[in-house]
Amino acid sequence: MEPSEILVVRLSAMGDIIFALPAVATLKRSFPQARITWAVKPRWAVLLRDNPYVDRILPVDRPRWRLGETPFDLAVDFQGLLKSALTGWMARPAQILGFDWPLLRERAAGVFYTARAASSARHVVDLNLDLAASAGARRRTIEFPLPDFPAEGDLPASDFVLTSPAAGWEAKQWPPEYYARLAGLLRDRTGLPLVVNCGPPDRARAAAIVHQAPPGCAVLNVTSVAGLLGVTRRARAVLGVDSGPLHVAAVLGKPGVALFGPTDPARNGPYGDTFTVLRAPQAPTSYQRDSRIAPSMRRLEPQRVCEALELRLAAHPILEPHP
Repeated sequence: MEPSEILVVRLSAMGDIIFALPAVATLKRSFPQARITWAVKPRWAVLLRDNPYVDRILPVDRPRWRLGETPFDLAVDFQGLLKSALTGWMARPAQILGFDWPLLRERAAGVFYTARAASSARHVVDLNLDLAASAGARRRTIEFPLPDFPAEGDLPASDFVLTSPAAGWEAKQWPPEYYARLAGLLRDRTGLPLVVNCGPPDRARAAAIVHQAPPGCAVLNVTSVAGLLGVTRRARAVLGVDSGPLHVAAVLGKPGVALFGPTDPARNGPYGDTFTVLRAPQAPTSYQRDSRIAPSMRRLEPQRVCEALELRLAAHPILEPHP
């Protein structure tokens, strides 16, 4: 019997929510009569606005004993954490599905599942699609429906390269002085300024990059999550680290360069073929949340990054409009 009420649990963060979008589209296309509710942290709910495959957005700050009065037939936990498993369990669904033990980020989460799904996929998008398939969803759909918001903050009037230097932890970040040097190289070699985007909490870090850059080569851009979507759509190209803004750019089809160090781009890299991934040879894959920039990130020199961006810009020229 097909489910009529499905609870999707992917509470955070930006990139991981984006990685779950095709799986949820697959669920909705496979069970078109089902109502899909997505439990998500309030900060990220804006990413799901106007999503044609999500019928209801349920903002959840933390696991709670009641998730409304909906009698869910199925809950699918795409996060694999104790808090996400608890969120699904507290909804009292008839069935709660999650990843098999080896794929869980916190093994305790598996205690709350009534069924577990194995997968040999590498990328998180494909892992999520396999989880949806284990729920009986057969209409595999690769879509990333993101809402269309206006750009926010200061922006050049003409084309620019966009970067968002903040990442979930310090080890994944690129040195601030490298961004400053890159801004000068970009202006000299492409004529494009570097727009340094951030949310309000990261303003000081982004402003320091702009201050270090040669005059007129970098612009500080402070936005909300919604504003970032608009700014990304306006960008000519994007430079990213392993963080949400990179994945926004990739699924919007923007050309760019992704810098990876302690995380595996085969699993967490930009989805699609518009990005060049740079990673130092023999960079260890540790996923350690260190409080300092990983040495492998420091080995990615601005000159090399600029050259990779130039190649991407050349491969994705702006097409002149037809008269």
